[in-house]
Amino acid sequence: MRRYFNTEGLCDPKEHYMVRLDERLAEIKQLYVDRKKYFAINRGRQYGKTTTLYALAAYLKDEYTVLSVDFQELGTADFVNEAVFVRAFSRLLMEAADMKAADIEAADMEAAVMDEDGMKNMSELLKELSDMPGNSGLNELFIRLSRLCLKAQKPVVLMIDEADSASNNQVFLDFLAQLRGYYLARRKKAIFHSVILAGVYDIKNLKLKLRPEAEHKYNSPWNISADFDMDMSFSVLQIAGMLREYASENHIEMDVREVAEEMERYTSGYPYLVSAVCRLMDEKLPAEEESLNIWTKSGVARAVNMLLKKSTPLFESMVKQLDIYQELREMLEQILYQGRHIPFEPDVEPISIGKMFGFLKEENGQTAVSNRIFEMKLLNTFITREALQSESYRYSQSHISQFITDGRLDMERVLEKFVVHFHDVYGSENDKFIEDYGRKFFLLYLKPIINGTGNYYIEAQTRNAKRTDVIVDYHGEQFVIELKIWHGKEYHERGEKQLAGYLDYYHTEKGYLISFNFNKHKKTGIQKIQIGSRTIVEAVV
Repeated sequence: MRRYFNTEGLCDPKEHYMVRLDERLAEIKQLYVDRKKYFAINRGRQYGKTTTLYALAAYLKDEYTVLSVDFQELGTADFVNEAVFVRAFSRLLMEAADMKAADIEAADMEAAVMDEDGMKNMSELLKELSDMPGNSGLNELFIRLSRLCLKAQKPVVLMIDEADSASNNQVFLDFLAQLRGYYLARRKKAIFHSVILAGVYDIKNLKLKLRPEAEHKYNSPWNISADFDMDMSFSVLQIAGMLREYASENHIEMDVREVAEEMERYTSGYPYLVSAVCRLMDEKLPAEEESLNIWTKSGVARAVNMLLKKSTPLFESMVKQLDIYQELREMLEQILYQGRHIPFEPDVEPISIGKMFGFLKEENGQTAVSNRIFEMKLLNTFITREALQSESYRYSQSHISQFITDGRLDMERVLEKFVVHFHDVYGSENDKFIEDYGRKFFLLYLKPIINGTGNYYIEAQTRNAKRTDVIVDYHGEQFVIELKIWHGKEYHERGEKQLAGYLDYYHTEKGYLISFNFNKHKKTGIQKIQIGSRTIVEAVV
């Protein structure tokens, strides 16, 4: 069967095109497992946590006995009390050992012989768990787990995937407390060599869910956990390696480095987003665009546009969390609409929550949206929700035809009409109102014009309280639009030259500038400025 790009669940290099994880696995082994660390891999949804655990278990098998369980296999009833949880957890461990034995039987003969005695020994030790009385609690469980780890031929590593699915269950926190106790006493008592939990929520947040009052917020039984700060996003080189395999197997010519760099610009290496873009380029674009070269920078942009129109579990989760955490939503709106610089402080709750879900990251000491696709999706979400109340949106929506000529977007016409419309509707507002919301109104005005055919994003490198660059992609043609707050003639002229230089990056001769000018003697309207070979179309509002 032909390999493909997988976006659902576990990735297997035998079946799927995927980034090679060898270096990452070696680093986890060296820095964490070999050093007997207990730690949690907390990342946003579909960030490759399960795939990493699966690959790590295989990577460790020569030196360690790995028992890997998934708490999604447990239901709410399995946490009703200690006795029920102990039986359920014991069953998971025994099933994990049976699966490991089956893997050995399916492996090559030499590997099977090497590990056969060890697995027989582990199976016998695990049988002690099934012999526990039906009312056994956590104390009895850990006595037997300690005996198992003492007698095992190899150090035992415990992996628990989807650990946060046990949230709101006190029994699980008591289980973690037992792990902590044995960890602290492991010079006297045998216990797991290393423990790895994986999930979106960290244990501190599980405690917060159970006991929201302030004095319990950070009193977690998992305070023995080592910080797992490894970057799990995909680099340009890793993406390029995957694309090179794909191109070779499918006899496709592409500039691998260029395509990989473009994917990284949109995704910042978020694993699901990389795979989703690749899958759309491989499976969907060929059917729709047979005459075009798909594996190019413009092909990446078309795939991103297609992805943003899809309803995916990741996007659905993002919208859901914004409804739950209003402070996070307000912070994102300030960053995207107003160019606010918010220092990155991970202990501030909305920043902590945004980072946990994978929506936010630290960038040069500031809080930033994690990747360009998330920015575009968030902007689309915010704008769609405001569209019904927006005069700008309704006006441009009802006049779309005048902005499109022979299938091409007439950006100069868009700016002309925006100046007139803005003054008709918002001209009486005060300067502070316009400074905070002027850019939002332009984005609301622009959205229905390009909706369904084009897309836009805000350039993170130039976004600040005084300047924002919007990049519009319409039928493969790019428009660079700078939105600037007027701060004097000298600053303004310097900005015009900066924009002209910025056009070099996008290989375009014309750029567009919207100046929100609070000078009472300003002259509104459209003018053209020539700077070398570049033309700047400026709209003064």
